[in-house]
Amino acid sequence: MTAVPSAALPLVAAAVLWGAAAGASLPRAAYRFSVPSGETWRDRCPAGHSVRGWIGRGRCEQCAAATPAGATAAAAADGPAAAADGPAAAADGPAAASAGDRALTSAVIPYGPRTLPISLVTALVCGALAVATGVRPELVVWLLLAPVGVLLAVVDFRVRRLPDVLTLPLAGAALALLGPAALVPGHAGHWPTALYGALALGGGYFVLFLANPAGMGFGDVKLALGAGAVLGWYGWPVVLLGTFAGFLFGALYGGALVAVRRAGRKTAIAFGPFLVAGAFAGVLIGAYAA
Repeated sequence: MTAVPSAALPLVAAAVLWGAAAGASLPRAAYRFSVPSGETWRDRCPAGHSVRGWIGRGRCEQCAAATPAGATAAAAADGPAAAADGPAAAADGPAAASAGDRALTSAVIPYGPRTLPISLVTALVCGALAVATGVRPELVVWLLLAPVGVLLAVVDFRVRRLPDVLTLPLAGAALALLGPAALVPGHAGHWPTALYGALALGGGYFVLFLANPAGMGFGDVKLALGAGAVLGWYGWPVVLLGTFAGFLFGALYGGALVAVRRAGRKTAIAFGPFLVAGAFAGVLIGAYAA
């Protein structure tokens, strides 16, 4: 890949900043969505306080407010020994010590995934998309969809669940946003192929689900609709490339787990992150080659 033209550097910088900001807003949603299939979304922090909203860091303001000033830093410095406050805590009774421990623990250890790694990954993804796509109108679509893809990958990796409230709107948004992009001069894709790609990849994953329900979840089928749409925008070769890349990434990860004896040959793994990664790789190559 050639160096980024100087004229495109502001665009790439803006995409990286957008990705960093969007990624920093995902941990709370990732925490709330990360529940086993069949359970309702989380609405409480580990200490039992209500969690409001879906956008933001995984940090409970009520827990932080309940913690004395400087307690977080002191706990971090003193380690486990500081948690047992000695005779003073014992004098206050077990209930007070327990309540204090819960508030302190919640303040020291934020709930959900860490903000920095998600922010960095999303920034990297958006920056790479900007480098590959350039000033073409579909870049706006990729930048809007990328944080949702990162969120889905995080949730599936944590609890092996792909929420319908994310997968189905992702597919609909991809097709709805690519439609106007196809009307703007300078685009490099084809909207009908995006639609056909969504149907083809979704249908292919549905067949795999019917053949092996234990190895392929129905959430993957729904996610494949969105992946097929973004891959199909750049044509059928990109659909095939992105699909192959997803299975390759999954096979390499599974093989690595088997090699280090953390899984067996029949151990099921979350496939959503690799489906997203394959779609990302396919879009990058398709955008750069277009």
